Amino acid sequence: MKSASSRRGGARTVRTPDGLDQVYGMHALQSLLERGETPRELWVQQGAGSRLAEVVAQAQARGARIKEQPRELLDQLTQGAAHQGVVAFCPPLTPEGEESLWLKLRAWQAPTPPLLLVLDGVTDVHNFGACLRSADAAGAHGVIVAKDKAAPLNATVRKVACGAAEVVPVYQVTNLSRTLAKLKDAGVWITGTAGEAEASVYDIDMTGPTALVMGAEGKGMRRLTREACDNLAKLPMAGQVSSLNVSVAAGICLFEAVRQRQLAS
Repeated sequence: MKSASSRRGGARTVRTPDGLDQVYGMHALQSLLERGETPRELWVQQGAGSRLAEVVAQAQARGARIKEQPRELLDQLTQGAAHQGVVAFCPPLTPEGEESLWLKLRAWQAPTPPLLLVLDGVTDVHNFGACLRSADAAGAHGVIVAKDKAAPLNATVRKVACGAAEVVPVYQVTNLSRTLAKLKDAGVWITGTAGEAEASVYDIDMTGPTALVMGAEGKGMRRLTREACDNLAKLPMAGQVSSLNVSVAAGICLFEAVRQRQLAS
């Protein structure tokens, strides 16, 4: 591991363990431990006291290296984000391949039909993390992204997702429109969201196998993605704004699917 910090021309440069992602904040760390994952190393704020003692002790008992660091260094490392006095270093997350998606669908045994979230061109890591959090809360069975023009599954995503990035399967595909076509062949209905659509999302039947497609803010879905959808739907907007943040819109659509499925059961 590189040293924790060095100075070049009077400025401190933070050095972190090679090849590991930063996961910061108490909730994210507790989620890791609850799932049986152990960070390789834990940086704990000096003087943090008893509020971190229990979770630090759990990580240490599982073999994590513990290092105390000044708050200023943690602030610099996390670029001012709310680290709550603790930064864990963990192996990076990697998306699953497309074949994993088809294997899962072919062997489907869940009591509810598949509910998938598809993100087309969502490149902002904060939006990606928030979408994963909404997908987990709604019980979605996976999130599909393209290899290009998509946010990476990095430490910021993990922080924003508050543990959802570790539990919601993320399937990375080469060609999104071709994947949507294969989903249709597998019996999954594809609903794309578009402001100019005539139908409301509340009018779309999502009680069966469903994939909800969300486009990037401003640009929306790409043309080929739009053409691959079975139908288009919009969120009725009563105010002055013309659109919602993509993660907010994703949450509304996912929980509409949840509502419909609960009424149908």
